[in-house]
Amino acid sequence: MTARIYRPSKTAMQSGVANIRKWVVEYDLAEPRTVEPLMGWTSSGDTRQQVKLRFDTEAEAVAYCERNGIPYQVFETKTSPRRVMSYSDNFAFKRRDAWTH
Repeated sequence: MTARIYRPSKTAMQSGVANIRKWVVEYDLAEPRTVEPLMGWTSSGDTRQQVKLRFDTEAEAVAYCERNGIPYQVFETKTSPRRVMSYSDNFAFKRRDAWTH
């Protein structure tokens, strides 16, 4: 069973950066999920998929996996430069596009 080490991306529903600075160790599925015939719920016998461990740095997450003998894969996040713009820039005189209502 392998583990994934990654830094979660920011969700579209929030503007804050609360949970994107930590690194997460998450286990892959050991067995496929099944649908229970009585209730129709999706279940699995693998309880490790419920565990998410958070670390401050990538090195701490890798050291944890190596110390416990867990095979792992590190996934790097793609970052793009963010264009910083204030609200007053919408009404600036040197604006490229015409501002209309």
